[in-house]
Amino acid sequence: MKDSKSGKKKKSRGLMVIAVFKFIEGLGLLALGFGVRHALNGNWEKEVAHWIELLRMDPHNRYLLWLMEKLSNVDEQKLRQLSVGTFFYAGLRLLEATGLALRQRWAEYLTIVTTGALMPLEVYEIFKHLTWARVVVLVVNAAVVWYLAWELRRSRD
Repeated sequence: MKDSKSGKKKKSRGLMVIAVFKFIEGLGLLALGFGVRHALNGNWEKEVAHWIELLRMDPHNRYLLWLMEKLSNVDEQKLRQLSVGTFFYAGLRLLEATGLALRQRWAEYLTIVTTGALMPLEVYEIFKHLTWARVVVLVVNAAVVWYLAWELRRSRD
């Protein structure tokens, strides 16, 4: 949509909100990727124990014990795959964020495709095990896809 006085495209607040969200998500994934790389280079069990002590967490917490059990089943090959996948996904999210912040049409299409492509998996996960977090993620992602499609259609007119 163009501003009638200046002839410039108006920046959509919704696009900027999505861009910030994607940027934060990308940075979080980048941090996770570096954490996984760090785990590959050392004794991650000792590192996790250090953080549990540093954060004064209850080492007998059932969620923490569940997480430690899951992590103990992860071998080096799985960690490498997780690292590569996490860095790829972080790069994709940061690319989407940058493109959306710069109001690039390709970024809107890319975000619709990448966000929409995962929604069937999210629905499957909800049917497999219903949690509020999964429902919230699905609703937010559906809203993002809907909004971006609406924004593309509106800017085309």
